Amino acid sequence: MGGVLIDWLGLILRWAHIVAAISWIGSSFYFMWLDATLRRREGMEPGIKGENWTVHGGGFYHTRKYMVAPEAMPDDLHWFKWESYSTWMTGFGLMAVTYYWGASSLLIDPTVADLAPWQAVILSVASLAAGWVVYDRLCRSRLSARPVLVFGLLFAALVALAWAYGQVFSARAAFLHVGAVIATIMSANVFLVIIPNQQIVVADLKGRRVPDPAYGAIAKLRSTHNNYLTLPVVFLMISNHYPFTFGHPHAPAIVAGVLVLGAVVRDWFNRYEAGATGAAIRWQWPVAGLLVVGLAAFSAWRPDRVAVEGAVTGAEAMAIAQSHCTACHASRPIAEGFDEAPAGITLETLGDLRRHAAKVRAQAVLSEAMPLGNPTGMTAAERGRLGAWIEAGTPD
Repeated sequence: MGGVLIDWLGLILRWAHIVAAISWIGSSFYFMWLDATLRRREGMEPGIKGENWTVHGGGFYHTRKYMVAPEAMPDDLHWFKWESYSTWMTGFGLMAVTYYWGASSLLIDPTVADLAPWQAVILSVASLAAGWVVYDRLCRSRLSARPVLVFGLLFAALVALAWAYGQVFSARAAFLHVGAVIATIMSANVFLVIIPNQQIVVADLKGRRVPDPAYGAIAKLRSTHNNYLTLPVVFLMISNHYPFTFGHPHAPAIVAGVLVLGAVVRDWFNRYEAGATGAAIRWQWPVAGLLVVGLAAFSAWRPDRVAVEGAVTGAEAMAIAQSHCTACHASRPIAEGFDEAPAGITLETLGDLRRHAAKVRAQAVLSEAMPLGNPTGMTAAERGRLGAWIEAGTPD
């Protein structure tokens, strides 16, 4: 019963996290689009940066943006912040229920680092906080006057972090934690920089003081960082369903490719919505296509693949599965923490193994995602022989 309750809690948190993320990303993309489509009109009063006319749901909308702020506080001011906060809180809750509660199987891989669950959890939480501190110091340094350089350094730091996580956590957890660090940076940008700066401007308006435009410029820079990080963080968060990403022996290279891919795609939308034409919006999609092809080809390359000598029989393949897979993937699992077979996949007979051969190959041959945490000590040689049997057409 306890396992079912934890599963339900994880499902509800995942549901809430997705809904919150849709709200945050939607509002973020909308305001980036709005900024890009603002236009100055003849006769527009001073202090107005531009205006935008839109139609939606049968009605017309007229939006104006002030260079700094209006002369007086409006009676009804809407803030967009809880979309960000709720996304991070539900995401952290989901990670706690899934990876911290199940640290021994999902967070820790003894073949990588034999950590105690409490050590792994502390390391995880501390790294999220440290990621924000390093990023924030970078943005507040003298380098902030060179935003392209700042973003380049952030890219290098995230790739290095992907490598570092791979030295202490399971492959799946390492990949996810890179996304969690990015998400923490994005939400902390809203909570600790963007909203406080806007509150300073509001306080100046209420006190009949002239607001300092520098606060808006700082908030805009952080918002732009969030905009370019959105697509990569979504990819990293959903990648745990695709072991050819996180399970690759050179997973940091895939993280690097995804960061570039997401930024390139987002750059096209930003430039296109701002009215750019010609070469400025022609290069992104060809480059994105090449990056996708390159990532797919790279993920299929396994430099650590063990050479297999001789034919592998069905009996040998089944023996490997029974040694490393069947404890969880059974109609009545005997592995601790499992009340039923994960994803409903049982591997108790040769017929089961044949039927799920493609998934077994993805999870246990092309990656080391399974067994979770590798408690049975499945070797590279065993993975190679199981893969050879599958690639030979699963003979008897």
